Amino acid sequence: MSVPKNLIIHNLEVRFQVEGDSGALFTRLFNKHIQAWARLYEEECARAERSDNDRKLGDTGGHR
Repeated sequence: MSVPKNLIIHNLEVRFQVEGDSGALFTRLFNKHIQAWARLYEEECARAERSDNDRKLGDTGGHR
């Protein structure tokens, strides 16, 4: 299974209820978590690409 090169979110619904400045809190938490998700996603894509490249190196058909 390969990791997709891009991701399209067609529909996203977020509900939250907080006290105080809810807009600023949501923005701060959303940014924190979306950045963490993006970092993990990029790391997984890089791992998948390295793995794919390693498989290609081993697929020489016995010829050098």
